[in-house]
Amino acid sequence: MPQTVIKVDGLSKQYRYGVIGHGTLYKDIESWWARLRGKEDPNVRITEHVGPGLDGEWFWALRDVSFEVQQGEVLGIIGRNGAGKSTLLKILSRVTTPTTGVVKIKGGIASLLEVGTGFHQELTGRENVYLNGVILGMTKAEIKSKFDEIVDFSGIERFIDTPVKRYSSGMYVRLAFAVAAHLEPEILFVDEVLAVGDVEFQKKCLGKMEDVAKEGRTILFVSHNMAAIRSLCRRTILLDKGELLMDSATNEVVAHYLGQNLVGGAVASKADIEQRMEGKINRSNPSVRFRRIAMLAQDGVPKNSFDSDEDIIVSITFECLRAVRNLHVLVSVVDENNFPILSTQNVDDSTITTNFHRLDPGVYDASCILPGNTFGGRRFFLTVCLVNLKTEHVTVKKILEFEVKFQGYNNSYGGSGDVFFRPRLKWMMRPVDGEGLSIHQR
Repeated sequence: MPQTVIKVDGLSKQYRYGVIGHGTLYKDIESWWARLRGKEDPNVRITEHVGPGLDGEWFWALRDVSFEVQQGEVLGIIGRNGAGKSTLLKILSRVTTPTTGVVKIKGGIASLLEVGTGFHQELTGRENVYLNGVILGMTKAEIKSKFDEIVDFSGIERFIDTPVKRYSSGMYVRLAFAVAAHLEPEILFVDEVLAVGDVEFQKKCLGKMEDVAKEGRTILFVSHNMAAIRSLCRRTILLDKGELLMDSATNEVVAHYLGQNLVGGAVASKADIEQRMEGKINRSNPSVRFRRIAMLAQDGVPKNSFDSDEDIIVSITFECLRAVRNLHVLVSVVDENNFPILSTQNVDDSTITTNFHRLDPGVYDASCILPGNTFGGRRFFLTVCLVNLKTEHVTVKKILEFEVKFQGYNNSYGGSGDVFFRPRLKWMMRPVDGEGLSIHQR
């Protein structure tokens, strides 16, 4: 049974706006004594007072946060800037102390909190590897046995004997991550530092963290990259204004975080759509307007979770308030970063300049089928457009979210479980002789 290696109970951290100290011990004690008695601080300028006491002088970076992490677990931590993510990791890393609450950690810790943490500017990369290793509790022999592997992973062999003060931020991250990941800490804290590295190195780091997790070590991963969070973490916590807003399965938490302005369920009503419309819109006298957008199963029942072999029906109900020509309905599937995955429309390019596409006033339903065995196991978002080439262009982005669960072969054979497309293609297999000719051709 997995054991708890991190336990956070009622953790809070309070900071004071803008003031570190008054410059002398006497004034600091004088201010502390005044606050203790609920009096005004005699050392604060009169313009800084917001009433008596502490009003306007303090804020909570974290407030009553509690959770547990099991050995070998990879926990994602997400939230807006200023939500308290970095403060949480700094407390767990013992960089700063909590105002209230208790933190219990079992095992050695390695932290990547910001670029250059734990490095000495005047030392070379080689010397900093040994310095960082000692800080992490490793012996010289242990560091030496891992040194070549660390340098190779970092990809900065040519600069390993150069003082790190001459390194770029990307080189800092490469070497710092390589040290932390290869010196086998029992618990690894990773803040958003990987965002500094290039895409290739980020993928390399994510792969290494997966390997570290498989070895039974624990990772706390802070990131704004939702694809990386989904790929690496099964469980994620969401922080908002210093408070723990959600602690659940990663897909559920990320969907909540990204979809705070999305329509819940599998149907978007007229009111839902009008709140999110954008584009060239005549709101006072529109020629067309949406009434309903829905995702349906083959039996016509609305749903937003599908098996990969199911057909997905996209149904768009709209109204023409006067006669309209050349009205096109476009459906796009995008990912959480609004990256286009698939696009389709109700007419082909050859009909765009013709006039036979006349729709009289009335209500219409346009639907299309996204065929089964198209999507891989991921979450997607639906974007819909109504395009009247002469007057209006109405778009509702990411109006509905849907999930596709892959049903098929075991991904342990080498396939990735997190891909955009997984079509069922036509394959052919035939026996050949040693020269590569089909036996039937002999």
